[in-house]
Amino acid sequence: MVEFTEESKEVLYSTEAVTVLHPSDVEFLKGAARLNERKRIRLCTHPSIDDTLHEMIIVQSRGCYVRPHRHLRKSESFHAIEGELDIVLFDHEGDVSRVIRLGQENGCAVYYRLGTPTYHTVVPQSEFVVFHETTNGPFRREQTEFAPWSPVENSLGEVERYLSRLGKHIDEWTKEAR
Repeated sequence: MVEFTEESKEVLYSTEAVTVLHPSDVEFLKGAARLNERKRIRLCTHPSIDDTLHEMIIVQSRGCYVRPHRHLRKSESFHAIEGELDIVLFDHEGDVSRVIRLGQENGCAVYYRLGTPTYHTVVPQSEFVVFHETTNGPFRREQTEFAPWSPVENSLGEVERYLSRLGKHIDEWTKEAR
C-alpha cells in the first residue's frame, strides 16, 4: 500500500521517495472516492504544491462534477488507467467544441494533452474512472479560471440540470464523430 498524508478527504500526498501503485491501491482510492461527497479523490505523487512537475492518480465516480475551467500558463495531460471518461472542450461561450473519449476500450484514446488555456471538464462514463494527470507546477489557485457560464459546484440543482444538458451534447457529439 502506498504510504501517504491526507491533505483533505479528496487530496492525498505520497510520502514515498519512489511511489509504486498496485491494483490494491487503486481499489483503496475507488473506495475513498465512493465515500467522498464530490465523488473523487487524487493521490499526488509529487511532494508539494510548489513542485515544478505535478503527477496525480485521479479517481472519479459517475456523477462527479468538475466545474468547467481553464488553466492560465499551464498544460495538462491525462493517461487512462481504468474506466472511461469524456474530456469536453468548450469555446468561450460554453458551446462544446470537442469531446475526447479516454479509456482502455476499442475506439477510445488512451492519452490526451491540452497545451492552451481552453475551457474544459471531465465527465466519467463508467462507474469509476482512474487516470494519471501530469501538469506543470507550482499550483496556484489564481491560475485556474472557472467558466462564467458554468454552475458553481455547491448549487446542486443547477449542477444536475447542467450535467443533463451536457450529457445530451456529448451524445450528439459522439454520434456525429462516428
